[in-house]
Amino acid sequence: MSENEQKKILGEERRQLILHWLMETEKPLSGGELSKKTNVSRQVIVQDISLLKARNEPIIATAQGYMYVRPLAPKQRFERVIACMHRPEQVEQELTILVDHGVTIRDVKVEHPVYGDLTAPIFVSTRNEAAEYLKKIKETNAAYLSQLTGGIHLHTIEADSIRKLDDACRALDAAGFLVED
Repeated sequence: MSENEQKKILGEERRQLILHWLMETEKPLSGGELSKKTNVSRQVIVQDISLLKARNEPIIATAQGYMYVRPLAPKQRFERVIACMHRPEQVEQELTILVDHGVTIRDVKVEHPVYGDLTAPIFVSTRNEAAEYLKKIKETNAAYLSQLTGGIHLHTIEADSIRKLDDACRALDAAGFLVED
């Protein structure tokens, strides 16, 4: 067997391991964690994830790491898309309001004048996850997508009851963050 063929087998075995680990856990796994577990560079992990995605594996990259997206059981979770508007320094307040009402923020979306709809997965369900998300934004000096649109953005939110979604939306409205028709 040639060296190239050996590398190909090793790469495929590593990708299957990565896929297995992602499917086994509910929490995101960072590229650094996967890199240490497989003894390869983070860049190799990024390539492996790209190859798995190309095979239609439902893997997403979040601020906390990679996640395998499982289909939701029918009627187990309810979702809603909401429109919000606020200043960047109010993101923590917005996220806290939502998670304190038992809501998961799945993503943020904006409509860019050149690129069209831009969507970024967030998957924040707790205050701790919100703090980690905000910490990563600060550490990387990244801009919020909403800064591209003057603060206007959409979130897909989900919860295990419509009441939680309604309560969260009322709280966002009271804080002046919800944009209504």
